[in-house]
Amino acid sequence: MTTAAVFGCTGAVGSQILATLLAIDAFSSVKTVSRRLPNAQSPKLQALEEGDISKWGGMISSLSPKPTVIFNAVGTTRATAGGIQNQWKIDHDLCIENAKAAKEAGVKTYVFISSGGTRGFLSIYVPYSKMKVGVEDTIKELDFEHAIILRPGMILGREKPKNAFLENIFANLNKLGQGVQDKAGADQTIIGRAAVAAARMVEEGKAPSKYWVVEQADIVKFGRDEWKE
Repeated sequence: MTTAAVFGCTGAVGSQILATLLAIDAFSSVKTVSRRLPNAQSPKLQALEEGDISKWGGMISSLSPKPTVIFNAVGTTRATAGGIQNQWKIDHDLCIENAKAAKEAGVKTYVFISSGGTRGFLSIYVPYSKMKVGVEDTIKELDFEHAIILRPGMILGREKPKNAFLENIFANLNKLGQGVQDKAGADQTIIGRAAVAAARMVEEGKAPSKYWVVEQADIVKFGRDEWKE
């Protein structure tokens, strides 16, 4: 049985990763570390509350049983963080600290929820893309036994939209055809399931490579079209 830990478990995608892990038998033990406790409950869940995010990385080595897989779905917005510098501390610095701590603790598989378009032509000029690229590159350099990077498009289905206007436009793209919407974004549940499905493929020896980038098309494939409990 596989053991897992989730960071960012109260966010849109992180909460769906957690719900999926708790719903399937493939993961025997699930830990979370967060500023506030998740709403989910399960006999196999141990939720740890820590308001000081600088301590999160150091907590990984003390988790018992040691997680085989870590899911990092940590993320915020410029507005919520109070500016781009504060957002950088969370979306870049904190995530890099987490990955390094996971490597030092002997975690075998590291799953990071990045973002679609981070490697686009103009990405070097976009601070948000630079944050994600920095984390992705660090994870690759750390040379985990397996590393999985998910790059979803627009995250749909949030209880509290980050950008209600844009998310509403993307949510209605399925009126033009489901395939149109599938190229642009996916429901948070699909993304969460895709992250778990990819990690499960690693455990089953089915990962296509040691460092694996899961783009939008495969997120829909793994999290909806081929999803099995």
